[in-house]
Amino acid sequence: MSTGQGQNGHGHGADRAAWAAHAEDALGQAGHRAGGARRAVVELLAAEDCCLTAQEIHDRLRADGRRAGLASVYRALEVLTALRLVHRLDLGGASARYEAADPSGEHHHHVVCRECGRVTPFADDELEEALGAVAERLSHQVDEHDILLRGRCADCRE
Repeated sequence: MSTGQGQNGHGHGADRAAWAAHAEDALGQAGHRAGGARRAVVELLAAEDCCLTAQEIHDRLRADGRRAGLASVYRALEVLTALRLVHRLDLGGASARYEAADPSGEHHHHVVCRECGRVTPFADDELEEALGAVAERLSHQVDEHDILLRGRCADCRE
């Protein structure tokens, strides 16, 4: 799995629009009707560079004037996660985080500050190559992986 699209693994605006269209198609093929809250969550996640909590998604939708209840956001995320359209990430803290899952496998990893909780995405092609070598050495086909680094960000170290 390459991460050659830079830090966020999401690519540019066209890639984000393609993910949103892919998600809508997959939802339709799975028999899910187009719902306003689900569509709003898809559109929001397509525009994001990194993961958000359900509460952050809800707050951003409300700030944009979108009417979606928190329960609807959670239901949308549950469906999107079940269809593997969204990654659910447990980075520590009280709430899981969610981000769009690129169908190509392009992705990024995360660094979390233990003090302030800041989540920073990163991509590293050499790390991906090393993980591929480990999988080969262990005779495993690795379909997905998550790398989470924890420490203190530059601001908190000062």
